[in-house]
Formats: sequence, structure tokens, C-alpha cells
Amino acid sequence: MNVKDWLVNDDGICAARPSAREWDLIRDHYYFHRFLTEIVDLLDQAAHETEEWDFLPQIRMKVRQLMTNSYWLHTQYLEPDPKLGFAILPLYDEIGYPLTVQTVTFAPGVTSPIHNHGTWGVVAVLKGEEQHTFWQRTPNPDFPDQIQLVGTKIVTAGEIISFTPQAIH
Repeated sequence: MNVKDWLVNDDGICAARPSAREWDLIRDHYYFHRFLTEIVDLLDQAAHETEEWDFLPQIRMKVRQLMTNSYWLHTQYLEPDPKLGFAILPLYDEIGYPLTVQTVTFAPGVTSPIHNHGTWGVVAVLKGEEQHTFWQRTPNPDFPDQIQLVGTKIVTAGEIISFTPQAIH
């Protein structure tokens, strides 16, 4: 499995980041509930919500640990809707819990609209590949919401890509 990690910053720059070795992450009885608890424990270390993205290296490591140890995770997906070209399966979404975990399946050639999350985000590619396009804000008086293309990256199975709060992709 490919074990590259990537970070996209607010300026749309995608850079390789160190990745934990899979064999260092192998744990017996590493279940989804343990992953969720460990993520909350990490986020509790942030003094303020705006500092949560500082923990992206540790969060990526926990996501990789879940990918490595959870057969269940690899079985949780829906086939893309033929009309929409994608499907979303929520794995965990609870009021008061600081994040949503879901699997998204795209049909070949389908792309998501340009967006940012307004918060940090982590995407792990379990099967296939995803092409990400990165944008940078370039406002001017005539077009205050203008953006320009910065680059693209194909993320393949086993790779993890994370985003700072204002990263546009």
C-alpha cells in the first residue's frame, strides 16, 4: 500500500509530509470507537478550535492507523448513484462531536465542485484514486472572490491528503 501523506495549505500549495510506517501502527483490537476517542483526545489539546489544524500530523497518523488495522473500514462504501455519479455513506456524525466521518465513492470522471471546508479536513483514499485541483485566492477590487489555479495532485489508494481551514480544492 502507498503510504504518502500530503498537506494542502491555505494558498493551495500541496506538499508531501512525513508518514508513519504502517508496521509501527499495527494494533490488536483497534476499532472505530477507539479511533474516534483518540481523535477527540487530540483535539482536546488545542487551546482553541482555530488551533485544531495544528494537530493534522497526529490526526493523519490516527487515520492511517485506522486504515491499517480496520478491515471493517474498507468494507464501508456505497456504489455511486448512476444519476449523481457519487455516493456518501456517513460512518459517524453526532451532534456535539467535533467531526464527521464518512466514505465518499465517485464514479470515474466525476469531480466535486470547488470548495473549502472552513475547517481542517483529512481524506484517506481507500481504493482507486482521486484527482484534486488546488486554488489560491487572488482577490482584486473588481473580483473580490477571484481564485486562480495552483496545481493538481492525483491521490492514490493508501495515501492521505489533509487540508488547512481555507484550502480550496
